[in-house]
Amino acid sequence: MIVGVGIDVAEIDRFAASLDRTPGLAERLFVARELWLPSGERRRAASLAARFAAKEALAKALGAPPGLRWTDAEVRSADSGRPYLVVSGTVLARAEELGVRSWHVSLSHDAGVASAMVVAEA
Repeated sequence: MIVGVGIDVAEIDRFAASLDRTPGLAERLFVARELWLPSGERRRAASLAARFAAKEALAKALGAPPGLRWTDAEVRSADSGRPYLVVSGTVLARAEELGVRSWHVSLSHDAGVASAMVVAEA
């Protein structure tokens, strides 16, 4: 049973500019594994914008309650490249409250816009 659906978009250049002008913003939004590739390079702005959109979409799928921490939702990629979510803390507590057992997430970026959709399933 579907508990919630969320979708969000982020303008990539605007998101990148926010990260550049606001010290510490990236660390407030993302855990280290999201910021850095296994090679040690920082993820491109398009990838980070898509991950941010996924976190916004996740919050919407949970009913957008106050108090969710950005870093309590982590967007990871399987070896195949398929994105998936790992939740903890405030996000996990809300998901358990709603009976969420699994997540479906899709990320995309094109023409200067990053988008994400999240489905929460019981």
